[in-house]
Amino acid sequence: MNKSRKRMLAAGMFAAVALVAAACGGSDSDDAASGSETSTAAGSETAEGGEGAGGAGGDEPGAGVEVTMARADWSTGYFQAAIYYRLLSELGYEVSDPSQLEMGPSNFYTALAEGEVDFWVNSWYPGHKTWLENELSDGSTVGEKVSVVGEEMLAGGLQGYLVTKSFAEKYDLKTLDDLDSNAEALAEFDATDPKPGDGKAQIYGCQESFTCDDIIQNQIAFSGWQNIEQTVAGYDAMVADAVAKVADDQPMVIYTWTPSAYITQLIPGETVMWIGVEDVVDDSNPAGLPGGAEHDQRPGTADIGPDECLMQPCQIGWVAADIQVTARNEFLDANPAAKALFENVKLSVIDVSLANVEQANGKDTNEDILGLADQWIADNRDTVDGWLEAARAAA
Repeated sequence: MNKSRKRMLAAGMFAAVALVAAACGGSDSDDAASGSETSTAAGSETAEGGEGAGGAGGDEPGAGVEVTMARADWSTGYFQAAIYYRLLSELGYEVSDPSQLEMGPSNFYTALAEGEVDFWVNSWYPGHKTWLENELSDGSTVGEKVSVVGEEMLAGGLQGYLVTKSFAEKYDLKTLDDLDSNAEALAEFDATDPKPGDGKAQIYGCQESFTCDDIIQNQIAFSGWQNIEQTVAGYDAMVADAVAKVADDQPMVIYTWTPSAYITQLIPGETVMWIGVEDVVDDSNPAGLPGGAEHDQRPGTADIGPDECLMQPCQIGWVAADIQVTARNEFLDANPAAKALFENVKLSVIDVSLANVEQANGKDTNEDILGLADQWIADNRDTVDGWLEAARAAA
């Protein structure tokens, strides 16, 4: 079996774990794609520079309605966005190309509530719940003006920490608490981590302003770890560092998630393992962070066996995240067909993971990703037609 095929199968098999996981939080980042202007669905322009997807004709419920769609700025969410983009287009909506409006949650939710964008399909709950508490200029909150719709991938997002397998086995590490208290293991880890010689184990965490970076800070405070700190940097760069370290048989710990192609670069059970935490962070917000009560990850367990998880039962430290659509209430009220579509679409974690592998293997342009979405729709035409008929019936 060639290496590429092996990795694709590994992605599929591991992604299935997420379906039975009881283990997650969300991720987010700062900036909207530069140079893009947003607009509302009612009689407005599509995102500047984007090519609005043409509708399927005047008989469709979305005919003549322009929709502004955003996508998240993590590549593992591009494929889902492309699918919804194509499906709304089949209903006649003139949808802005989501690649033209790429945002992090710290900007998206406020922009959504203020009517600058109509929806995206990249929410991770409960991790993103904190953004719904943001106060707007009129004194209302984001959560009063937007709704979570449908069951895109319930319990589809598994998150946790991976550790170099040989390093964990050498020191019999089952949890990050074990690492924090093992002076010999800490010394070896510190010798090659992002801040060598500072006496701390610098674990690869999240990109700046991701929700998960705050959750990790609260986990560190809650666990009382004195010798573990989080490195916050560009996530893909951290993955590259982690992969290189593992290839050199050096110690590292990195936070990651599924569905993603990352899990095919760092494959649990081969060169890395999931490492546990003794105490899962609750709603006490020990780091005193804004919205920290929403960082509760209990029960934080996952159905991952001893071949992939060092701690048994596997207390991975994150609750399984629901990946869902979030849309403006006004948009949903004005577009019952779109709302019904959002309510009916359900995606397979395995299918999304395999698409992510295709992206990692070079199919990473916007045209490529739209092509992957088109192929998935063609392969699932009967199911898709059922969703579309339900949407048309709701109009």
